[in-house]
Amino acid sequence: MKRSASISDFLKPLRDKPYQAYLSNALQVADILDWVLQQLGKSEVWQTSFSISEEFIRRLFFIEKSGLVTRFNLVLDHKATNKTLKLWAFITQVITTTYLADNHSKVLLVKSERGEVVSIITSQNLTRGNRSESAVVTTDPELFATLHAQIEDLITNHSVPLNDLFSRAIKAD
Repeated sequence: MKRSASISDFLKPLRDKPYQAYLSNALQVADILDWVLQQLGKSEVWQTSFSISEEFIRRLFFIEKSGLVTRFNLVLDHKATNKTLKLWAFITQVITTTYLADNHSKVLLVKSERGEVVSIITSQNLTRGNRSESAVVTTDPELFATLHAQIEDLITNHSVPLNDLFSRAIKAD
């Protein structure tokens, strides 16, 4: 988030507004995740993106250090495999499970231990940029259930676990 910006300039507390959106260059996906976790408490996270950067993984490292993430499930695109493999050691220290699939979606799902849910559909990859990005944030349980089922199908039926791919690459060398 830009230092001059406050998340409250763009979003209201989840309990006050079940559907909201923004278009800005001031917010990053990691800002939104941190904001959601502060409201929900301990939660499991599912994140899909085309690619990920070291800077974003660093942000996730500190978010996870807070103790609010019980499990982090990540789906990235096969086309970004070379970049992802270079970050593999760092990713495995932060992300519980990472999968590679034909994926261009940018979805963030959060489910608290109490069963509260948040879905964020965003234009931003898990990279740092100063471009305007947009997102829709909702606490709608039906929307969460639909997206969760589709992400689980992507993971179960259309992806390769990153650890498996990395192990094969090591054996091939």
